[in-house]
Amino acid sequence: MKKRVLAMAIAASTVALSGVAQAEVKIGFLGGFTGGIESLTPPIFDGAQLAVNQINEHGGLLGGQMIEMPTGDTTCSDASAASNAADRMVNTEQVTAIVGALCTGATIAAANNAAIPGGVVMVSPASTAPAVSELDDNDLVFRTVPSDAFQGEMLAKLLIEKGIDEVAVTYVNNDYGQGLSDAFAETFEAEGGTIAANLAHEDNRADYRSELGTLSSTGVPTLVVLAYADTSGQTVLRQAYESGMFTQYVGADGMVGNSLVDAVGADVLEGMIATRPGSPDLPGTEMFQEQAREAGVDPEAVFAAQAYDAAFLLALAIEQNGNAEREGLSEALRSVATAPGEVILPGEWEKAVELIAAGTEIDYQGASGTHEFNENGDVPGIVVEMTVEDGEFVQVGELEADES
Repeated sequence: MKKRVLAMAIAASTVALSGVAQAEVKIGFLGGFTGGIESLTPPIFDGAQLAVNQINEHGGLLGGQMIEMPTGDTTCSDASAASNAADRMVNTEQVTAIVGALCTGATIAAANNAAIPGGVVMVSPASTAPAVSELDDNDLVFRTVPSDAFQGEMLAKLLIEKGIDEVAVTYVNNDYGQGLSDAFAETFEAEGGTIAANLAHEDNRADYRSELGTLSSTGVPTLVVLAYADTSGQTVLRQAYESGMFTQYVGADGMVGNSLVDAVGADVLEGMIATRPGSPDLPGTEMFQEQAREAGVDPEAVFAAQAYDAAFLLALAIEQNGNAEREGLSEALRSVATAPGEVILPGEWEKAVELIAAGTEIDYQGASGTHEFNENGDVPGIVVEMTVEDGEFVQVGELEADES
């Protein structure tokens, strides 16, 4: 995509706005601080906040304005809570843009009910369901994480490669669970696998023994759980173990949290197989990891790198746009994320500001890889293999799509 150079008028715009400039620029953060991913959300927020702190420490935006990051709790699964949190961001906090939401249903609700009507760009670091690609969003909803159409495919191929060719599946009954289950099932069966049973379940229930009874009646030893570590996924695994129904457990990104291992038991989940979006071995990844450790942020936390990139990209786009207004921000976002351009790596804020002021195109290559947004605001990416070893999830490999 040919870039439109927006930076030439920045200096003049900044001077013109200086008399009325707000004291800070607000970039909101929508996350599941309670609910199904409450243990996963804090390190994701820390990733985004690290980007904000770096930018503020190196001069801020637009000639010296600091970034403020108000937060909103979507609860992950409550569409009303997500809509209300987004409405507060858009209409009360008057944010320029939003990092988030995290769970797919929350992102869709926030976008449709507040962000899109308000013209606010959202960049989700964690909403992986294919349904996000289908939003009629006026080019306002982006993500720094690949679609589950890819993760489901990679999880299916991973199991086949391990000789696991028959499974029972249960998924949380929402856009995330359904989309991931569909992608997994399509590839698994195409690769010669058999899905003996595939059942949806509702989140936040105390008892899943009925569903587990149906799933275990197939006699299949491997249970694939596509849900959340802090709600239904945790309960399903605990009750499956207590009933002695399965011997091998499999999950995806929503299950990759050590809180799950702590809750269900390290001995129970030892050897559990999972996948999650990861970061490629690129200079930006290494730089982020070093910077995160120095700041006391866990660089290996699921979606922390993607959240850093979402916040840093939005800040770059605001700087490129030349003001803290919402109009024109999506175009600026595509510009700073897309080659060609001078490469900007994590933490290189002062370098980016100088290049933008000089009218030089930039190309951000971030903590979780490059972000060449397609027409739907989606990015390519990689998926990594995780397993539980000695009481915690560890990465054991990187999964690649076939070249053919």
